[in-house]
Amino acid sequence: MADAYHYPPELLSLLVDTVPLLCRSKNDVIVFFRGAGSPENLLKPLVDQLRADAKSLNKYQIARTVIEGLNARGDSTLAPRREVIKRVVEFEDFTSCWPEDQLKAKGAVSEVRRIVNVKDSFTRMKQERDNEKSEALAAAQVARAAALSRKKAIGELRDQLFALFAMDDKPQVRGKQLELVLNGLFRAYGVLVHEDFKRRDPDSSTVLEQIDGVIVLDGTIHLVEMKWLKDPVGIADFSPHLVRLFGRASASGIFISNSDFTQPVLKECANALNQRTMFLCSLQEIVMLLQNEADLLALLRKKSQAAVVAKQPFLRVV
Repeated sequence: MADAYHYPPELLSLLVDTVPLLCRSKNDVIVFFRGAGSPENLLKPLVDQLRADAKSLNKYQIARTVIEGLNARGDSTLAPRREVIKRVVEFEDFTSCWPEDQLKAKGAVSEVRRIVNVKDSFTRMKQERDNEKSEALAAAQVARAAALSRKKAIGELRDQLFALFAMDDKPQVRGKQLELVLNGLFRAYGVLVHEDFKRRDPDSSTVLEQIDGVIVLDGTIHLVEMKWLKDPVGIADFSPHLVRLFGRASASGIFISNSDFTQPVLKECANALNQRTMFLCSLQEIVMLLQNEADLLALLRKKSQAAVVAKQPFLRVV
């Protein structure tokens, strides 16, 4: 049943017709409503009137007076209203009714159950709709908060990246900071799997290889190499990344550099596309993307598609 409502007209009339059928005497009707928690100041005038003149009221008049009184008192009689409904819909022992009233009582109780179920169905549907709206609103609020948080994080990383261009006197520090900033961007876009790490020999602890970052783009693992070099990227700079890439099954690769790529590197990367997906990205493209507040994942996807479909390892997107 619905938690709270005033009796609608059709239900009120049906209760007035039903309760007297369930009670053999006028006193039984009073007892029925008293047991449901009806206020004594609503019942006492009826009791006094019956004592003064038992024929002045019939069972139906008593039922109507009490039910309309409960309905009129609003929230203060919510509990008795609910209990009256409960007692009617749960009524089972029709042998307590007058024999000639038993079939009518069964039909009346059945009709009350039907109306209550219909009302409750609409109430439940409304509650479900309200819950769906509340959940959608909460989800939208969470999404907005996450978007604002990501935008703030990306803005801070953009400023950190721009600051690196003033660190010509600290090339090693700048190179490490570049890894932190770019991995921070990958984290903000939800694709970072692992920041820079070293793989060591289990016996000697010797560093076997160092990987600047690992991301998952559209379900595929990508090893990311990040370089800040004075000169264009040459084969000596590029080859170690290829070795790491071919040393892992089904991994793809991304090489990000602040400087241009030499023709031998472009050729070697194009040849590698026969076996693995590998593409190149300039730091300038990422700088322009951040200035325009564009989507980093869209940029990476365009480059990956160009590498796979057109065998073009270095598509300038921005």
